[in-house]
Amino acid sequence: QVQLVESGGGLVQPGGSLRLSCAASGFSLDRYDIGWFRQAPGKGREGVSCITGVTKRIYYAESLKDRFTFSRDNAKNTVYLQMNSLKPEDTGVYFCAASNRMYSQCTLSGSYDYWGRGTQVSVSS
Repeated sequence: QVQLVESGGGLVQPGGSLRLSCAASGFSLDRYDIGWFRQAPGKGREGVSCITGVTKRIYYAESLKDRFTFSRDNAKNTVYLQMNSLKPEDTGVYFCAASNRMYSQCTLSGSYDYWGRGTQVSVSS
């Protein structure tokens, strides 16, 4: 059974940092496209970062690439999203997703078959 569980969210002041984790079970993350997405209140789901299963190339949303870092620990079957210099507009629910489809774009939410339930990130003073 494929399962993704996010953790690490919370309330942080502007300028602070958080590291989100996404632990996978039932499959090996290393062979899948893995994406991080977020959804702010009243808005649609937005791509944050992703890695392709074949090329291992990492993509970032242009507006976030200087503050967010995607990483992976294959031994723990877990991926991470390090978020620095957080801003109030980073508030939202953060989801990880996995896909093993061929020829899909990891930056698109429609490319994914498996989703975690999300973890809340709130940036406020």
